[in-house]
Amino acid sequence: MTTLTLIGKPDCHLCDVAEQIVETVVADLPGDIADRVVLEQASIAEDPALFERWWEKIPVVLIDGELHAHWRVSADRLRAALLAADPEGAPA
Repeated sequence: MTTLTLIGKPDCHLCDVAEQIVETVVADLPGDIADRVVLEQASIAEDPALFERWWEKIPVVLIDGELHAHWRVSADRLRAALLAADPEGAPA
């Protein structure tokens, strides 16, 4: 499993754009890989710790807890990172 976490807040235009990119990229992955991606969303408006850490960088995308991107999300870069992170697709 690969966990992709999108951190944002309500009424954030860049967060809405990032969410669309994330959903499109995951939907366009090969089915077996997409099935192993768990998409989580978190809001800095509901979590003081997230607010303190990320308030000036949202939207933030984490892959397996590691920072992948903030402010702007590149679909091509995200796709490549998700393919590389897939445990079943990694070379032996």
